[in-house]
Amino acid sequence: MDKVKILMVDDESRMRKLVSDFLVKKGYSVVEAADGAEALDTFFAQKDISLIILDVMMPKMDGWQVLKEVRNYSKIPVIMLTAKTEERDELQGFENGADEYIAKPFSPKILMARVDALLRRSNILNDEERIEAGGIVIDEAAHSVTIEGEQVDLSFKEFELLTYFMKNEGIALSREKILNNVWNYDYFGDARTIDTHVKKLRSKLGNHGECIKTIWGMGYKFEAPKE
Repeated sequence: MDKVKILMVDDESRMRKLVSDFLVKKGYSVVEAADGAEALDTFFAQKDISLIILDVMMPKMDGWQVLKEVRNYSKIPVIMLTAKTEERDELQGFENGADEYIAKPFSPKILMARVDALLRRSNILNDEERIEAGGIVIDEAAHSVTIEGEQVDLSFKEFELLTYFMKNEGIALSREKILNNVWNYDYFGDARTIDTHVKKLRSKLGNHGECIKTIWGMGYKFEAPKE
């Protein structure tokens, strides 16, 4: 089996080397880019990249621009690296389609754990049965969602969130539990990240978004309408 390839993008050569060395030790193949423009060139030239680790503040083209361009063509998992720690910056990252957001300085071991988790979730190898409720059908093997037979375009995290909700249909889920299971136990961000994703997910599900009930002061519950 070929090694999983990761694109590491940062204008600081020391940061690229630090992360790349850890990734290589974990058995991954790494390609590097020193700015946003080079990152896009590499991404479109090499069709076998499985994940992108992307710095925000870079010359020529910043990480937000790169992320938006990538999202026009791919749902590949993207981890944003940035020195910015304000909540609005983190929310901007998730709004633009980032799957994880890690503020510098960070623990390389935590970064590796997030890389592993994202790749496990985005490369489902087993043939689990479909999940179906309230006209929504999730095919985990194909990583697809349909509503009444119509394909729904969800981001990676939206797909994971909906899958978690539907696997726990009828159960009230706290924001902490959702963070632990969808964003991993080592996620240190604000739980309001969940609210942002739920809002977008409901919008994409249309009328079926009403299946995701808000449990005030606690979290959410997926409840399909009774037949």
